[in-house]
Amino acid sequence: MQEIRIRWLLLGALFSSIGMSFIWPLTTIYLHNRLGTSLTEVGIILLFYSLANVVGSVLGGRLFDRLNPYHLTIAGVCMSLVTFGTLVFTHGWPAYPIALVFLGFASGWTLTMVNSLATTIHSRDGRYIFNMLYFAENLGIVLGTAMVGFVYTTSITLLFGIAFGLFVGFLIVAIVCYKVPAVVNRKVVTRAKTTVHIALPNRRIMATFFVSLVIIWTMYEQWASNLSVYMTGMGIPMKEYSLLWTLNAALIVVFQAGLNWLANYVSNLYVQVYAGIFFVALSFITLIFAKDYLHFVIAMVILTMGEATAFPAIPALVNDLTPTVVKGKYQGMANAWASVGKALGPLFGGLVIDHASYTVLFVVAAAANLIVLVLTGVVVTGNQRRVETYR
Repeated sequence: MQEIRIRWLLLGALFSSIGMSFIWPLTTIYLHNRLGTSLTEVGIILLFYSLANVVGSVLGGRLFDRLNPYHLTIAGVCMSLVTFGTLVFTHGWPAYPIALVFLGFASGWTLTMVNSLATTIHSRDGRYIFNMLYFAENLGIVLGTAMVGFVYTTSITLLFGIAFGLFVGFLIVAIVCYKVPAVVNRKVVTRAKTTVHIALPNRRIMATFFVSLVIIWTMYEQWASNLSVYMTGMGIPMKEYSLLWTLNAALIVVFQAGLNWLANYVSNLYVQVYAGIFFVALSFITLIFAKDYLHFVIAMVILTMGEATAFPAIPALVNDLTPTVVKGKYQGMANAWASVGKALGPLFGGLVIDHASYTVLFVVAAAANLIVLVLTGVVVTGNQRRVETYR
């Protein structure tokens, strides 16, 4: 049966990633500096954004298993398209926060669709597909964050206009290239077949992954939100903060090539997850001592090693641990639990900063990731030999 060509799935992910990378690096600084909101208020706004992302992820994943994924994907892209089109004309208060909620829902929906569509491709190994998706998404971040700092200082209207054009491109790719038999004729879950047996060890490991994603992303989100204010408060320009994310995405592109090569020698994806969590924790330990831009660069390199290793491995493992008829549901859950962490992150960080300090925040983040590492290792070790694997 004809499948989606992986290059078209990657191109759609690339367009979406560039468009969304125009939003998250500047949201905290735009709301705080231009619209005059406090960091706690910014955290609440981003909480609603990420809660909408959770709803989009869960709903999208469940509908993927029941309806035509082709139409569902186009619907998600169209919602992003309309929202960015609206932001071109109005992006003050409260239009911008309201638009963020719609973008949160649409991005959660669309990312779940892209990851779920990846599970319909059987001509390639699952690890390779998810590594390449992560590669495409971060190549988009390289391109997006390289531009956002400069375009933002020129015109925020132009920023939203470019994002609108990118989603037009994504829509064209989806309409032309995603309507293939493996997608439109895939097996769906009927109401009579909604109960699907998944082995208890599989469920334990996935539940541990989902809890881990909440904690890891809660801490990781400090980089994408509160750290911008911390760095600019130290006299480091916004452009240099933006360049950190360009560095992050560029290194992910390099690390992904290395991981694809390493996959020929190391087949245990769980080891990849362990290593990734450790490096994320180490990045926050480095931040405790960061007093100049070079130290922030070093911390970002370590963080990138962690996320490039762990984040694509988890959806690949979830794909291996779930049967075909519910892959969309569990890919949606993986994205949703990550979004819960993204939702809690800015608010959690803002509260810690307001009542303690940035140093306390970095210590808590490092400790939390190390606890997650130990917990994940214990659960996986106790259940790995009894899992049922699906391809």
